[in-house]
Amino acid sequence: MKLLVKHDLIFGQLLEITEPHLVERYNKALQAFGLPGTALTSFRIDMTGFSPEIADELDDQQYLDPNAVNRRFIILTPAQESLPVVHTSFSNTGSLMHAFFDANRRAIHAVTIRDVLYGEIGEEVAHVEDIEDLLSIQEVNFEVLTADNMLGKAEELRQHCDRLLDAPNAWRDDAMIERMVELAGQTGDIRQNALVPEKVIFRHDAFWSGHFGGIFVFLDGKSTTVICDPKAPGFRRSRPWQVSYIPLDDHEHIFEFLQKSGRIELPHASWTLQSGYLDHRTDMLLLSLIHKHDPDVRFERVDAIWLQTWIHRNAKTVAEDGRYPFLQAAERQLRADGAFPIKEADIADRFMLIRAKPDHEDCWLINRLLSVMVPSDFVSRFVFDKHGFYEEYETYSEDFRAHVVNTLLNTYLKDKSAFRRRLYGFEEDITDA
Repeated sequence: MKLLVKHDLIFGQLLEITEPHLVERYNKALQAFGLPGTALTSFRIDMTGFSPEIADELDDQQYLDPNAVNRRFIILTPAQESLPVVHTSFSNTGSLMHAFFDANRRAIHAVTIRDVLYGEIGEEVAHVEDIEDLLSIQEVNFEVLTADNMLGKAEELRQHCDRLLDAPNAWRDDAMIERMVELAGQTGDIRQNALVPEKVIFRHDAFWSGHFGGIFVFLDGKSTTVICDPKAPGFRRSRPWQVSYIPLDDHEHIFEFLQKSGRIELPHASWTLQSGYLDHRTDMLLLSLIHKHDPDVRFERVDAIWLQTWIHRNAKTVAEDGRYPFLQAAERQLRADGAFPIKEADIADRFMLIRAKPDHEDCWLINRLLSVMVPSDFVSRFVFDKHGFYEEYETYSEDFRAHVVNTLLNTYLKDKSAFRRRLYGFEEDITDA
């Protein structure tokens, strides 16, 4: 992992905290969670306030996610809104945090001038023991606190203001007036500074969860589709009248679900050729074949000419695998006919030719599932499923790891937005941290 850390491919783009007053506020939040304060004078945080340095110090990577549910957060500054989420058990943690920031921007700006916001993304369950526990999470409630009770003081001041305006002779209450002056000195003018978050409840829509080896939950009106390992507790037993279950290795039914629910784009020349999607899939496949069948290759020598030479020298291996000839045939047909009859392809091969519909609300989650179906494409895996990428990366040889890192640096990391727009069709700069 050192190479990934060196190039900011893990724990990258975090916010460095060095100001003593922010370190002090962070410690107050840690202690409120029942954790020891940090002795560090500087550390980095993500959008939720998770710090890899503090996790190492505490020897607890789950210190803000102890039960892998009801995720804790620490907000020191509004600048956290633009940060990634680098450690989470749910794929939609980032989108929920974005929604909280967006709905309560004024309050977050006002409170963090003087205090730290912390709390939990509260869910309906305390522990996840089976699929039913995950399905029961329909909305989350941001349970927000402040270390110096700024929210409580603002609410008390608001109540006094209401009494002053509504109750006859309230202005004669000297003790109340003195208390209002004291509170205003700490909170500022609450008529101008909205200190109390206005919206704290948000829907928990489609998501991936790291429980039970990874579980995908898709919602369509009143029906739900769960895709995961069939050994997961509750598989096909939890809400069978409402939930459709598909094993993660049942490629045929996964493809059928994605197609029938309108979540994928089938292969058409209008997007596959212009985007370079097939060229990308082909390059990723060849690198995977080389790493598997010729592990002693020095990958720094690999270029287009070298690849063609390797294909010719290993024609039998390439033919037996079958995927490279399939992609070549698909490209020829797309150029000739403008479309490819996807149902004529072997079921496992179909996933190499499709992508999520860019305008679908689940597009990030769908592409995450597709990256699981096509593990040879380590770039797509890194973009959409960093959890899976890091696990796969550990199985690579040292030389291949270096090549993977260089490939990411020279493709996706050069311009993330442009790369996502070209290859996956995203019109907006969206992320799902």
